[in-house]
Amino acid sequence: MAASVRHVAKHIALGMAALIFSGAALAQSAPIPVVAAENFYGDVIQQLGGAHVSVTSILSNPDQDPHLFEASPKTARDLHRAALVVYNGADYDPWMEKLLAASKNDRRVAIVAADVMGKKAGDNPHLWYDPQTMPAVARKIADALARLDSAHKTDYDANLARFLASLAPIDNKINDLKAKYQGVAVTATEPVAGYLCDAAGLAMRNARFQLAVMNDTEPAASDIAAFEQDLRGKRVRVLIYNAQAVTKLTERMLGLARQSNIPSVSFTETQPAGKTYQQWMSAQVDALAQALGGH
Repeated sequence: MAASVRHVAKHIALGMAALIFSGAALAQSAPIPVVAAENFYGDVIQQLGGAHVSVTSILSNPDQDPHLFEASPKTARDLHRAALVVYNGADYDPWMEKLLAASKNDRRVAIVAADVMGKKAGDNPHLWYDPQTMPAVARKIADALARLDSAHKTDYDANLARFLASLAPIDNKINDLKAKYQGVAVTATEPVAGYLCDAAGLAMRNARFQLAVMNDTEPAASDIAAFEQDLRGKRVRVLIYNAQAVTKLTERMLGLARQSNIPSVSFTETQPAGKTYQQWMSAQVDALAQALGGH
């Protein structure tokens, strides 16, 4: 009888051990919950993490002005559950810092693109248009994922290598622009494409006007006049138009560019649905190249 009891107990113990092991395996294989403030960072996280991550992107509407975004209770809940958070910084998404401060989680890892790139509040916050930003941020993300889930480090390393290689054609296009158009004057309604234009060697005009629009303030009369003179006098080759920061004044400048037969190219701050970050950037660079060449 005692032997029978020991036999049953042994089977129960083995069964419990199997259940514990199975539960641990399930917990380990569960996707890492990740929150990205902007959907282009979310897309890069998804490319790097694959099936090992579950990504929530907060800003994902290309028709919305990101500067006017207000966080919802769902956003706070998603952040509280997240093991990894990625956001832009440089005062582009100041609501993120407030939400993170209100939702303490000592185990949560946060990656701030502005910190990675050495940028601060007051600098141009549209960092994802800088060709140097995503490679640097992607390396940080891959490293964080590998620390959170060391069992799949080889996957993260392979995905990172693939992602970095996929950016080379975009870099080549930007270098081609620089070879053809270095020093050519352009202007913009808002500094969304500032870093891209710098990388392409273009001479950006009317910076003060652009900053005022970005900060939702009225540009100075002298800055408005200078912008209008550039368009009427055809002193710029292209007008870059932020399609997500539209005011009556920016629409007027777009109308003046058309009257002066100055090509305009529309840029967005939010990644369009159905496109990867690489496809989006490549299309934006192509549109800029076409506008520059179509003058």
